Amino acid sequence: MNSTVATYETIGDKDYDFVRRLIYEHSRINLGPEKKALVGARLAKRLRALNLGTYQEYCRLLKDSEDREELSHLVDVISTNHTRFFREEDHFQWLKSELLPKWRGQDSRPFRVWSAACSSGEEPYTVAIVLAEYFGNTSQWSIEATDISSRVLETAEQGIYDEEKVASMPPEILRRYFQRGRAAWAGRCRIKELLRQKVTFRHLNLFQPSYPFRQGFQVIFCRNVMIYFDRPTQEDLIGRLRNQLEPGGHLLVGHSESLSGIRHGLVQVRPAIYRNGA
Repeated sequence: MNSTVATYETIGDKDYDFVRRLIYEHSRINLGPEKKALVGARLAKRLRALNLGTYQEYCRLLKDSEDREELSHLVDVISTNHTRFFREEDHFQWLKSELLPKWRGQDSRPFRVWSAACSSGEEPYTVAIVLAEYFGNTSQWSIEATDISSRVLETAEQGIYDEEKVASMPPEILRRYFQRGRAAWAGRCRIKELLRQKVTFRHLNLFQPSYPFRQGFQVIFCRNVMIYFDRPTQEDLIGRLRNQLEPGGHLLVGHSESLSGIRHGLVQVRPAIYRNGA
């Protein structure tokens, strides 16, 4: 029996404007007119999942829904989650060779890191590898990892990845921190439990009224996130993140991002790395 995949007309301007306003209100992601075709293609997944025939029906569902579940699905399909292990590797080299030796000699507190848009987990697990190599499996460090997408957080918590995603890592790192799958899991690998338990994953909207953290962080990774926001939202976000940094703590952004023109009160120490205070 042949199966068919539903196709949909192009999303109309009125429906697209409604969706982009809703996305902005919930996540502050700023979708411009040029994203219309991309958004329409991604929304088609939700139409098929809900057995809806038109974008108008989907927008009515969003308007009439009494709960937030579908809005969460909407953000999931719209969010871009491109990442990889050791992405922008010089950040991790800086952490290992410059910040950690300096910090360890001056401070006895646990070293706390926040991966503020962790996607499917590659970034916080990379940080965990660096910290485990430096501190060992001790109570001297911990990682908080958050994302607005429930879908990618499920992947991150499982810590299971295709072997090709880790193929470029040194063999000794793979042996220490990954388990290779067998039988039905052949071709995949999993972060070992000792490393997974050092990372706490949470669902979090960066623009929610407050954050659940009781202590500040020595380092916050918030990379390749600001590119989706307008300037007022970028300034709002940087202010929020700065408030979560310990004095002397560092904020890391993506190399394609800049705090130029944003009031932030941070000191740039090298490209894409900023310190809270002198």
